[in-house]
Amino acid sequence: MGDDGFAAVDAYLDDLFGGNDPSLTAALERAEAAGLPAINVSSNHGRLLHVLVLARRASHVLEIGTLGGYSAIWMARALPPDGRLVSLERDPAYAEVARGTIDRAGLADRVEIRVGRALDSLADLERESAGPFDMAFIDADKEPYAAYLQAVLRLSAPGTLIVADNVVRGGAVAHGPSDDPAVTGVRRFNAALAAESRLAGAIVQMVGAKGHDGMALAVVR
Repeated sequence: MGDDGFAAVDAYLDDLFGGNDPSLTAALERAEAAGLPAINVSSNHGRLLHVLVLARRASHVLEIGTLGGYSAIWMARALPPDGRLVSLERDPAYAEVARGTIDRAGLADRVEIRVGRALDSLADLERESAGPFDMAFIDADKEPYAAYLQAVLRLSAPGTLIVADNVVRGGAVAHGPSDDPAVTGVRRFNAALAAESRLAGAIVQMVGAKGHDGMALAVVR
């Protein structure tokens, strides 16, 4: 089955679970109008994040890579009323779009967006003793993914669930050396995840409207 078939299954699953959601549709439209790249998670992967937050019973979630706020909406909706999601975004323009989108979704009281280089923001959170987080979602620039993993571990505790997107890269991670810094960054992350004794992890291949990729899931022991 080709990409068209994968997209058709995604559309079927969207309809199965209720079709278009006004706030989520508006989030995508707002991001497109602002010229943001269409690199957000798919709706079905957003639904998976929502379920993972619920399964973990998370009330304190960390996101690295806000973009237009689409995945933040999915996760924030799964938080309890007093829950909190801290989302890190390097680009001030993206953060501004996300803030408006999240506010229109009625979730501004649950989501804090911090602007700046993610590793700097992670260090700030550590200095503030902001952890431990119940769940962390990594979906940002790929080259420093392994560094993000180590920073997240410092903000974690036993039971913390760590999820990272785009760790298969269309299969490129399995094809040996690469000149693509995103591929080499993800390969470093995958190797670090597999070698980290503090984590029980797995990487799952995924296909859908956005093609062939995968997610890593790990739990702090």
